[in-house]
Amino acid sequence: MRLVVALTGSSGVIYGIEILRILRRLDIETHLIISKWGERNIQIETDHPVDFVKSLASKCYSNDNMAAPIASGSFKTDGMVIVPCSMKTLSSISNGYDDNLISRAAGVCIKESRALVIVPRETPLSRIHLHNMIRLAEIGVIVLPAMPGFYHRPKSINDIIAHIVGKILDQFGIEHKVYRRWGDAA
Repeated sequence: MRLVVALTGSSGVIYGIEILRILRRLDIETHLIISKWGERNIQIETDHPVDFVKSLASKCYSNDNMAAPIASGSFKTDGMVIVPCSMKTLSSISNGYDDNLISRAAGVCIKESRALVIVPRETPLSRIHLHNMIRLAEIGVIVLPAMPGFYHRPKSINDIIAHIVGKILDQFGIEHKVYRRWGDAA
């Protein structure tokens, strides 16, 4: 399996870091793009150096590199996850404004009918945000807001993070035991 992973300038980069950790552990090939503000949020929200986060991926690209393999539909992937997905990035994708590698790679997934999962992290949501999400959902993009459930009785922030990460993995059909599912024994 080969997935594109993007981290953008929204709060919640820990979700993206954790998905990279798990995909690496599962030996899934990852192609990573981090926006400028995604890098800044790694510095603000975590104790991880940006280079450490990049080291979790199989391959990394600059968001300015429009010649990267993932900018072309002829480069086969199983899909893409943008986690967290800023409202700027969401708007760019929704409006087909492929001005950087993240939005271009997402556009490739859309045009090639590949799985695209966006994990918006904003609250409250404006009507503009909602319209952009609806537009994407109507064409098959999975909109998976970072809204954890609590039926698994999280005991820590890591448990809450794991719930969202597990939901993302589910969208790609990746088997995992990242969180306790509804109906599973405690």
